[in-house]
Amino acid sequence: MKKLQFLSSLGFFLFGFLLFSNLKAQNSTSSSLYFPPLGEETWEKMPVNQTGWNQGKLGEFLAWMENTNTRALLILKDGKIVVEEYRGNRLTGLGPMNEGSIWYWASAGKTLTATLMGMAEEEKLLKRKDRTEKYLGKGWTSMSPKQEKAIRLIHHLTMTTGLNDQGVDLDDTDPSSLTFLAKPGTRWSYHNASYTLLKNVLESASGQSFETYFKEKIGDPIGMGGFWQRTGKNHVFYSNARSMARFGLLLLAQGQWDGNQIVTSDYIREMTSSSQGLNPSYGFLTWLNGKSSFKLPAIQREFEGPIVPSAPKDMYQAMGRNGQFLMVIPSENLVIVRMGAHSDTSLIPYRLIRDMWDRFAPVIE
Repeated sequence: MKKLQFLSSLGFFLFGFLLFSNLKAQNSTSSSLYFPPLGEETWEKMPVNQTGWNQGKLGEFLAWMENTNTRALLILKDGKIVVEEYRGNRLTGLGPMNEGSIWYWASAGKTLTATLMGMAEEEKLLKRKDRTEKYLGKGWTSMSPKQEKAIRLIHHLTMTTGLNDQGVDLDDTDPSSLTFLAKPGTRWSYHNASYTLLKNVLESASGQSFETYFKEKIGDPIGMGGFWQRTGKNHVFYSNARSMARFGLLLLAQGQWDGNQIVTSDYIREMTSSSQGLNPSYGFLTWLNGKSSFKLPAIQREFEGPIVPSAPKDMYQAMGRNGQFLMVIPSENLVIVRMGAHSDTSLIPYRLIRDMWDRFAPVIE
């Protein structure tokens, strides 16, 4: 009996030690980060010679980036700006890009919405296991009542609704375009309309406009500017590169901003972990590196290995059309923002991000 009591006590001690160590590591990471002040344009910079990076390789990387139609490139180390470059004209075509210039996030905005969903759940406004029809009402699809009732919010977050993606407009949220193909949770498919409907879900759950909810929960607390706008049939976020970097810094700090917990660290960890086994490189509307395989939009084929082999395994990304990238690398305390255009017009231009890391990895090795 004493032996069992000893083993039980030892187990509790080890559990407590591991929990304390994990929390200590999180706090250490957060406390080592710099957070730019709210309501100000000032942002502390870190000279390249203080990073320990290969300056020659960095020069080669930046020279290569000049030929990729990049409009904004921002690299943070420990929250401080190491690289900030702007090229080409603004989105309006009126004048050159600068730190205040607005650009579109495209599908990189999905990770913003995923974060808001986690905050709404924390406020008990919704549960991810809830049926979608609870917030959108019956008949939000053209499925049978039984098929529609099977879809839950978690399926929207993980791109596993089972909505038909064959020969339909994937941006169209009209019920006529939302038909059955597979049981929810049995098929991974990158479906924009499924994501866009989360705007309506959040508005129904919060009783506020999506824009107001975003501004109150994320925008104002971290000093993040920008706006949501209907673009075609999509709901797209627009901001400058620094605002995208602020959001990346919030994620890097596990949901904390300068001592204030904006979103729980548990949810950030969950959002940036494999959310299902159909595509292990996908969390909650967020792309993950370092996994055993990945799938791409519009392709059911499974590719072996990580999305970006040359990048750190713990990197996760918000990615959008034409190379809108927000990359967070916890092991390196890095946040990288890339905005611009690119000849690869696929929904997720993974070749561009691979090319970037083939050239940037030697910089930080």
